[in-house]
Order: sequence, then C-alpha cells, then structure tokens
Amino acid sequence: MKILLTGFEPFGGSDLNPSAMVVEAIAIDPPADVDLVTVVLEVVGEEAGDRVVELVATERPDAVVMLGEATGRAGVTIEQVAINLRDYGMNDNAGNRVSNEPVVRDGPDAYFTTLPVEELVQAVRAIGVPAARSLSAGAFLCNEISYRVLHAEAIAKRRTPAGFVHLPRVPEQCLDADAPHASMTIDRQVDAVRAILETLAG
Repeated sequence: MKILLTGFEPFGGSDLNPSAMVVEAIAIDPPADVDLVTVVLEVVGEEAGDRVVELVATERPDAVVMLGEATGRAGVTIEQVAINLRDYGMNDNAGNRVSNEPVVRDGPDAYFTTLPVEELVQAVRAIGVPAARSLSAGAFLCNEISYRVLHAEAIAKRRTPAGFVHLPRVPEQCLDADAPHASMTIDRQVDAVRAILETLAG
C-alpha cells in the first residue's frame, strides 16, 4: 500500500517540529508492506497546499496522512473536519498573515476527513498512547492543506483515505516556556503514527 506522509518544518520561533521529526524517523524505517512517500513541507501559505496536492496527483497514494504540531494538546488527535477558512493567528515562515479568507474561493464550507477516525484512535490507544478525535484543526496551514487535499479529491471524484493528525509538542520545546505545556516524547509519537499507518495498510 502506498501512503503519503507529510509533516511541517519548525515555525513560530521554535527550532523543532514533532511532525517533521516523526516523518524523518519513519522514512528511515517504514512499516512492512507500506510503500511510503514522505515530505516535510515549508510553513508557507498556499505553497504547502500546492505541494501536497501535486504529490497526491503524481504519486496517486492509497492513503494520505498529514501531520502537524498542536501546542497544548497532550495526545494524538485525528481531525474530523477541515474548514474553508484561512485565518492565521501568526505569520507563516515567509511573513504572510491572512485573515478571514477562504482556502478555496466558492468551495464548500467544510469537508469531513476520509480517514477511519475512530479505528485509528483505537489503534493508537491500543499501544498505550493517548489519542482522541478532534473537531477543529484551526485555521492555519494544518487545516489549509487538509482542506486542499480533500477538495482536490472531491473534484477528481476520488475517495482516497486522507486527513490530518495533530501531534503534541516534544518536551524539548517546553523547557523555556513561561508556563508548563503538554508534551509527548518523540518515540511515543513515532509509535503512534506507525500504528496509524499499519492500521491503514491492514
């Protein structure tokens, strides 16, 4: 089974992004029976979405799992919905800041993920890692690339399992924080994403 796995480079002043770290780790040792295609995306509005949509069109994966960082979340969260809204709460890595704009003009208000959310949540919990369904991927690039992929699939009349998974910060990102933040070691995050990929492949 061919799976496209994406992550993001660091942003917001951090030198780390757990999604990139997980992608790089799993790329070295992918699950058996998975033909893995990986990419770490730049945190640049529109360009990140363009890159993922291009990869889906050229690679034609059997599933698409997009990863990103969610500050404050203690577990792995699988996003149920992507909304047609770009409303950045911070600058992207090119200095862009967008407010109250659609991801796709005249596109639907939202798309539901085509990943089997509950099955994946249970697969992650089964290995002892906290996991839950989430109803909001925000309105930054995580939501944006998820919406772009699901929209492209809808236009092409395909139903490839695709969606977004948010990961907690790693402890190293919280050392200098003014207040404690939720975090999870990178080894546990790698195990969680591996469980997601193995479940999809199975």
